[in-house]
Amino acid sequence: MQKTKLHLLLILLLLGGACSSPQSAQTESTTTGAPGYSAEQIAAESQKANDFFERTYNEALDRSPMQQTQLGIKKDQDKWNDISDAFAIREHEILQANLQYLRDSINEAALDASTRLSYKIWEEQATKNINAFQYRHYSYPVNQMFGWQSIIPAFLINFHQITNEADARAYIARLSKLNGLMDEVIENVKQNEEHGAVLPKFLFPLVLSDSRNVISGAPFDNSNTPSPLLEDFQKKVNAVQELNDSQKKALVQEATQALNNSVRPAYEKLISFLTEQEKRAPMEEGVWRFEQGADYFNTALKATTTTNLTADEIHEIGLREVARIEGEMKQIMQQVGFTGTLQEFFTYTKEDPRFYYPDTQEGRQQYLDSATVIINNMRDQLDELFLTKPKADMIVKAVEPFREKSAGKAFYSSPAPDGSRPGIYYANLYNIKAMPKWEMEALAYHEGIPGHHMQLAIAQELEGIPKFRRFGGFTAYSEGWGLYCELLPKEIGAYQDPYSDFGRLNMEMWRACRLVVDTGIHSKKWSRQQGLDYYRAHASAPESEIASMVDRHIVMPSQATAYKIGMMKILELRESAKQELGSRFDIREFHDVVLTNGAVPLSLLEEMVDQWVARKKS
Repeated sequence: MQKTKLHLLLILLLLGGACSSPQSAQTESTTTGAPGYSAEQIAAESQKANDFFERTYNEALDRSPMQQTQLGIKKDQDKWNDISDAFAIREHEILQANLQYLRDSINEAALDASTRLSYKIWEEQATKNINAFQYRHYSYPVNQMFGWQSIIPAFLINFHQITNEADARAYIARLSKLNGLMDEVIENVKQNEEHGAVLPKFLFPLVLSDSRNVISGAPFDNSNTPSPLLEDFQKKVNAVQELNDSQKKALVQEATQALNNSVRPAYEKLISFLTEQEKRAPMEEGVWRFEQGADYFNTALKATTTTNLTADEIHEIGLREVARIEGEMKQIMQQVGFTGTLQEFFTYTKEDPRFYYPDTQEGRQQYLDSATVIINNMRDQLDELFLTKPKADMIVKAVEPFREKSAGKAFYSSPAPDGSRPGIYYANLYNIKAMPKWEMEALAYHEGIPGHHMQLAIAQELEGIPKFRRFGGFTAYSEGWGLYCELLPKEIGAYQDPYSDFGRLNMEMWRACRLVVDTGIHSKKWSRQQGLDYYRAHASAPESEIASMVDRHIVMPSQATAYKIGMMKILELRESAKQELGSRFDIREFHDVVLTNGAVPLSLLEEMVDQWVARKKS
């Protein structure tokens, strides 16, 4: 999964941006003029549009202290975001006004091609967010995937840097203000309950466990082990060379006081509320149970896939892909000489000890080291596939203990734009049996290189395009690219071990099953048990991972459909370009078209590839 779950919340309304350099890293398709207008007219109208993108982006950034911190901007780093419904309504009104201005005051036809693309992306993203606003109460602010109970510590630990005393005091200020933030979280959960959106009962133990973990350890109890936030603060403060020992000690004491006086009561309050809400929580899973559930899900599917595919169409695509991939899996079985059924092969790959690292700290470090080797080997072969490569480095890390029980098995966090933080591929090694060796290659390619790190780091480093395109995203594009990049290395000799190739197919099967199960739960009224049974029948995965995936579908309607739909579109466009261009097709140029314009909806990606093909043929 690309970036962090936190980023999904923070990027939503950060639309707009600036052209940071007169030199563009984009492909030729975005640099042509506007027929019927003079060069002066095109330049003036394009500058007007880019000024608008810059203004609206910066204004939205000013209203998001957490996004500032995530981007390495030390401005309002002592504050949390306003997450009240009143603030959400104001943001909605601002976005509506900005969209109206764009349409009324900027002549799209008079823009240069690069700015015209920005116009289309901004308009589509804004329209998507405006359409989704009416369903804002159909979400779960506290959930096991990206709930606020985990966002808070993950944000402070991963994004709040401490390089001087002011940074440390800003961190303490955020701890001290946590009680107020938690009041808004609880109020949002209450408001959503009034609209029928209550987390299913069977997910409450996970979020309650997350919440208790945050206030476990010193100073919250008599443990000799510091709590996650105290440990993080101490580690960061102790690394600041400009502070002497007495200053460091005083800051740690202040942080400890804030943990006791603000963080503890905030989480105790949340735990108390959730414990009561659990008693009245439903067992039903899908959003079909909401008053406007069907409309909500259709809107979500369109936003996620950036297509007009219906739930039924996506469901059928999934069924066809499951059948196709099963055929390829059986070929792997023959290759390794396995004579049983596919289900028996699944059992064999899940249970044979040789497919796993030891369930020890040493074994977990072996996993991280091996994943790093896979990524570094792929890095050495990038010239075969890419013209543009990212400057930012990336590393592999284990998911932190405080969130490993509920976090997904793997995800990626973008590098800081200023270079102060590398890109990070997080591997969840809590259950080593959920991380088989045969899946390592595909997982590393997806989250790291050439997957999310290539796509996201290159986008951030682009010059000459608006910030909202450098830092924004479309799930079908980004996750489609990640899944495409699981297959891509095979074309230059990766997956020499047939079991690793089975792992690639198993991960693709996983994404095909998602199309079936996501639409099954939210459109066809499948039960959780039906979702579990479908995954068991078609993919090799431990029970814990299957349960985690089905539960992810439940709290993130439509999100998991993006991977396969996006990958299929990228492959479709690539194969079409190959047929059109023949020997003139260069996969490196194709990847430049895909990567050097930032994230785009699939419909616009198709336009860009078609334009590239037309130019190559002319």
